[in-house]
Amino acid sequence: MILRQFLHTDPVAASYLLGCGGKSAGAVVDPVGDIAPYLAAAEATGMRILYVIDTHLHADHLSTGRALADAAGAQYVLHAGAAASYAFKGVQHGDVLELGNVAIRVMHTPGHTPEHISLLVTDRTRSEDPWFILTGHTLMVGDLGRTELATSAEAGARDLFQSVQALKALPDWLEVLPGAYSGSVCGRSLSGKPTSTIGFEKRHNRAFRVEDEAAFVQMMVADIPPPPPGAAQIRAVNAGQLAAAE
Repeated sequence: MILRQFLHTDPVAASYLLGCGGKSAGAVVDPVGDIAPYLAAAEATGMRILYVIDTHLHADHLSTGRALADAAGAQYVLHAGAAASYAFKGVQHGDVLELGNVAIRVMHTPGHTPEHISLLVTDRTRSEDPWFILTGHTLMVGDLGRTELATSAEAGARDLFQSVQALKALPDWLEVLPGAYSGSVCGRSLSGKPTSTIGFEKRHNRAFRVEDEAAFVQMMVADIPPPPPGAAQIRAVNAGQLAAAE
């Protein structure tokens, strides 16, 4: 297993390169900014990038996912329900992306956005058990991502509640690698520590602990953090529905 975490500060976000060094097969998740560091890291670890995955259509930054996929000769991956106007590899809940001895199982975890996915990663050279999960902006360390782009904030929160129940069913020892950390506009009480476990979040993440759906919805729609400036336009660009400003 090869795993590299890239922490960004403008915007505050986390990206990942992961894969199988033995079979030279890798993927990049939620790339931000210049694509050169991802290409250089893949080359340094001897991996060919097969997939570039965005966990959702981002609204806080312009994704470089498609540019990286083009440069690497990789497939660009989104949830099949993403409202994007360009061609991409659409994945559904339960689909598996193979990277040699590493497997990425897709979990559809809507709520932050309707098309949001999380990625459950297994290294078969170690175990058939999953090792960690990339949770994007659904579950972060200390909080959950705010709801966006639903018919109502309440509808988004109900979707998020169901996603949280699916994540809680995962093993407590499973490592959580989120798409953002403290300073991001996508959550309210985010930690500066950019990793955790399912079990630790069950014990110490206030939003993740709520078991009653009505109470959860009420909490998630109260004091929702404002979207970043130009969020709708950024998401439209990332969906291919609007040209990026020069």
